[in-house]
Amino acid sequence: MRPHVELIDEVDLLWHVAEFPHANGEARQRNLCYDEENGAASLKVEFLTDWKRTGGLHAAQTEWYVLEGEIEIGDTRLGEGGYWCAPQGTWTPEVKARKGTQILLFREFGDWGFAPGGRDKANGDQKAELAICDSRAMEWYDVVDPEHGSPMNFERGGTPVPGLFIKLLYRNPVTGFYTRLIKAKPGWREHPLAHHPVFEEAYCLDGWFDYNFGTMTRGQYFFRPAGVRHGDFTAGEKDGCTWILRCDGDLVDWYTENASIEMKGDPVNWGEGFPLSEPPELIQPVRSRSIGPWKNPYYQ
Repeated sequence: MRPHVELIDEVDLLWHVAEFPHANGEARQRNLCYDEENGAASLKVEFLTDWKRTGGLHAAQTEWYVLEGEIEIGDTRLGEGGYWCAPQGTWTPEVKARKGTQILLFREFGDWGFAPGGRDKANGDQKAELAICDSRAMEWYDVVDPEHGSPMNFERGGTPVPGLFIKLLYRNPVTGFYTRLIKAKPGWREHPLAHHPVFEEAYCLDGWFDYNFGTMTRGQYFFRPAGVRHGDFTAGEKDGCTWILRCDGDLVDWYTENASIEMKGDPVNWGEGFPLSEPPELIQPVRSRSIGPWKNPYYQ
């Protein structure tokens, strides 16, 4: 399973040779989050030369989001904000990328495997279709809009939070798995801690916001497994915050008020009366050199 990553700045991560079998060209990747059991991953990819790969089938559900530069998928050309998703079993046409292009690449349910070939390679029982869109040409919708808003299952308790706006890039109508852009208005705030029955991951595209794990700014990322409490959100007062966000099912918010963690115990070989001993201090884990220690008041 994927590890909990929160927060990480992508500039602190090593570049690796990109995992693109059967491709022509050079590319490198930074591993934002990597499942060592099945190869699922979230990656920052940079193309060092012009690059292309013939049509075929990915082993994993595969998604690309263009951060800068230009790609072509089949007959469609996409620049910054371009997105495509090939669910498992969905044939993908030839893909090209220009030198210098940078993308976010998400693999789910499988590794980097790729079988080149024509459309006859596709699973005949696979009903999912290739999704392609240009997010720059899409409108922002208020998350509380009943027609276009938040992809939540309201029968299970989904609660849209005012002050957020979305562009829905992809959603599986059966599982609820979705990828969307989400924008918080300047000064947006939400205070209760929340947790969800699904994983939640995000990469910050612009602006910043504070929450219980620190301050998230452009180029920073988290992957949060289901059940991890988080919250006390405050978006930047000037520009708010925009990020790409993914969940493996319909998002349901379960809120917690007045949360605290308390640690008690009796000293054994430290404290008053013992030489060279001092009370222990809270050690906050550091996940990234750029982020520094977590700012988490709930450890107090």
